[in-house]
Amino acid sequence: MTAIQPGPAAASTTGSNSGSVTPTTRVLLACSVAAAPLFAIVSLAQAFTREGFDLTRHPLSMLSTGDLGWLQIANFLLSGALTVAGALGLRRVLRGTPGGTWAPRLILVNGVATAAAGVLVMDAGDGFPVGTPLGQPSTMSWHGVMHMVTGSIAFTALIAACFILGRHFSRAGRPGFATASRLSGLVFALGDGWAMSGGHAGSLTLAVGAITAMVWVSVVAADKWAALG
Repeated sequence: MTAIQPGPAAASTTGSNSGSVTPTTRVLLACSVAAAPLFAIVSLAQAFTREGFDLTRHPLSMLSTGDLGWLQIANFLLSGALTVAGALGLRRVLRGTPGGTWAPRLILVNGVATAAAGVLVMDAGDGFPVGTPLGQPSTMSWHGVMHMVTGSIAFTALIAACFILGRHFSRAGRPGFATASRLSGLVFALGDGWAMSGGHAGSLTLAVGAITAMVWVSVVAADKWAALG
């Protein structure tokens, strides 16, 4: 357990950036801490309560459709904005460290693409919202296509960021955090790959993978926030 606790090794990853440690930095990191819990709680609350939604068949993005779709649209937008803010905070505390350039950049891309995916609403399908014909729609709208594109960008950026954070923590002498970073990226990559291949309950594996990686970034931000003292 001690391997994943903030300590001298953690402090060394931010000590050279003491000039960047301002109240604004703390606020930006707090945004990153909040992003994943917000997205997960709002999404899962809807997934288990909205009529006709089945997490083993419907991706969380489909919650943006129907009369209550505005809730998930707002969730995407706010979570994306918090992720962007958090990426700016991580850039400040990771500057000059291994992975300190590309991890924040990729998390920033993830945040922007997540917000864009909220605006570009996925098409309804496979019985959701209630009354929609079963099966996938025969054609896709332009915004449905763009939702897939922005979603793919968001997923790829977050997966890559997790592996780069693994390198960051490995070089910082924190094997627990390094392993957790890489496992988070791997879980997301496998969950997404299974979903894209049409595997059974692929929407569920995608949701598990995405939330796992998002939560890990929040944990990293919380760790960096705590290391500021």
